[in-house]
Amino acid sequence: MPIINRLAEYQDDVVAWRHDLHRHPELLYEVHRTAATVAERLKEFGVDEIVTGLGRTGVVGVIKGRRGTGGKTIGLRADMDALPIQEITGKPYASTVPGKMHACGHDGHTAMLLGAARYLAETRNFDGTAVVIFQPAEEGGGGGLAMVEDGLMERFGIDEVYGMHNMPGLDLGHFAIRTGPIMAATDEFNFDIRGIGGHAAKPHLTIDTVVVGAQLVQAMQTIVSRSVDPLESVVVSVTKFHAGDAHNIIPETARLGGTVRTLTTEMRDLAEARIRAIAAGVAATFGATIEVDYDRNYPVTRNHVKETGFAARVASAIVGADRVDTEAAPMMGGEDFSYMLEKRPGAFIFVGNGASAGLHNPSYDFNDDVIPFGSSYLAKLVETALEPA
Repeated sequence: MPIINRLAEYQDDVVAWRHDLHRHPELLYEVHRTAATVAERLKEFGVDEIVTGLGRTGVVGVIKGRRGTGGKTIGLRADMDALPIQEITGKPYASTVPGKMHACGHDGHTAMLLGAARYLAETRNFDGTAVVIFQPAEEGGGGGLAMVEDGLMERFGIDEVYGMHNMPGLDLGHFAIRTGPIMAATDEFNFDIRGIGGHAAKPHLTIDTVVVGAQLVQAMQTIVSRSVDPLESVVVSVTKFHAGDAHNIIPETARLGGTVRTLTTEMRDLAEARIRAIAAGVAATFGATIEVDYDRNYPVTRNHVKETGFAARVASAIVGADRVDTEAAPMMGGEDFSYMLEKRPGAFIFVGNGASAGLHNPSYDFNDDVIPFGSSYLAKLVETALEPA
């Protein structure tokens, strides 16, 4: 079961769709042009039902197999949103929108799922139903949760759900997957520090929020180095530190922020507890006040055992078992497909993007040669899971 010939035949069309999406990137839920383009394509393909506006701007297409209704329903998800980055690739199809670009390959994901939808609507070589899910706001907006809360699973009777993401550095024609946690939970924290401001020449009359903030940064490094089992995976990063705007004034306030990434509930709880305890201790030490705002965002993306094995077999049938890593190391980035996997069994897989620039990089570009592999995988998930009797 190599790359599907029919999908390879309309590779040029899928590439053209991808380049069009790349020229017109949209952020978070404001993917109105992208969603309209997706809906228009699905209508052209003869998809049985098209629903727009799910999860605010998501699009869902329903493709019935040869027997029409009945049988199992498989959901296939792609993300549509771009990033607030200025593109520097110089490609002829580069972003035409200043400060926005598809720097994570969501244009490629959407195009590959459109290719699979076209093939499935044309051939219908399955018994059951395929539901193609085009999601907004993966990049920090929680669009996956919005679609779930809008009744995605129940409304379309989805039994299993599958997602895919390209991976720079993984060879073209290769896949990577694992059972259990494959991407991290991503939390965010902010510290609002208040001390006593004053003249830089008289620090003894102040409570210096810069010093307090610096102590916080240093102390939080001990969470991973001294509070976490070395065999666990936890990342704590302070990414923002704002205080003062003059050379001769000790600022009265400061604000710090950052992220916590974990793979288990236990480590997630531990990290939050230690952050709160450190903030309280530092505040008491210096006589400052520190308000902690801690938000739990995307949960762990956790692949289900049976469905992961199934996804790996489908990928192996396309590229060969030697090109499917079934014990891939988890990534500490976040992914809101996690919300869909909390509601239904399924699996999330990586497909190789080759030697490209990294994700979220202004030089990144999705590799168009990935398309036949990704579209074939998505289509074969349906045809294999819903193989006609």
